[in-house]
Amino acid sequence: MQQNLENTIALLERTPATLNAWLRELPEAWTLSNEGGKTWSVFDIVGHLIHGEKTDWMTRARIIRKFGETRAFDPFDRLAQFRESAGKSLGELLEEFTRLRAENLKELRAMSLRREDFERCGRHPALGVVTMSQLLATWAVHDLTHLHQITRVLAHQYREAAGPWSVYLGVLQCAGHSS
Repeated sequence: MQQNLENTIALLERTPATLNAWLRELPEAWTLSNEGGKTWSVFDIVGHLIHGEKTDWMTRARIIRKFGETRAFDPFDRLAQFRESAGKSLGELLEEFTRLRAENLKELRAMSLRREDFERCGRHPALGVVTMSQLLATWAVHDLTHLHQITRVLAHQYREAAGPWSVYLGVLQCAGHSS
């Protein structure tokens, strides 16, 4: 499937409600635990999504529209959530994510992108030339990646409790993308 703005927005606008329904008021044993080592907890993942809303997707879309390839995107700090989420509750993070996503989608709609806008290029600091269409598709897939990650992190908490059934549970077999 090619990136289609209506389809992309349809997915992006559902992520906050999905996270709220799934995670709000879930005991901290679920939301603050990770998969071991330096992997991320559910709390960390939501913080990461917030940082992306602030500094990645729409910021880069604006850069593409204004500068094209002449100005590279600022590098994305994949670990910013550890300082930015400090002292906040998961409920506060979910509210912030919901608000930021709504604002970003409102701005995206207001851009009134035309067919030619999707082929406009920007410059990623590591990947080189990328199109607006690729940026928007990546935004949607990024959400799905982290929803998958949240599933895996939550399932990991019952890895041992599932006992011998764990060999049949695909989510427990995933080698994952923890950060």
